[in-house]
Amino acid sequence: MTTSTYLSMYERRVKLVQEVLAAHTELSAKDAQGLAVHVLGALDHIPEHIR
Repeated sequence: MTTSTYLSMYERRVKLVQEVLAAHTELSAKDAQGLAVHVLGALDHIPEHIR
């Protein structure tokens, strides 16, 4: 039997940004995850018509 873990769209976005940050910097996974949360927070505050 296979089990799957549900990830919200926000968690998927954080994971994607975390992976990009980790791949292109020397950040640890924990630091990349923390920075990813801040990056997405900043992006979410940009009005959609400007994005």
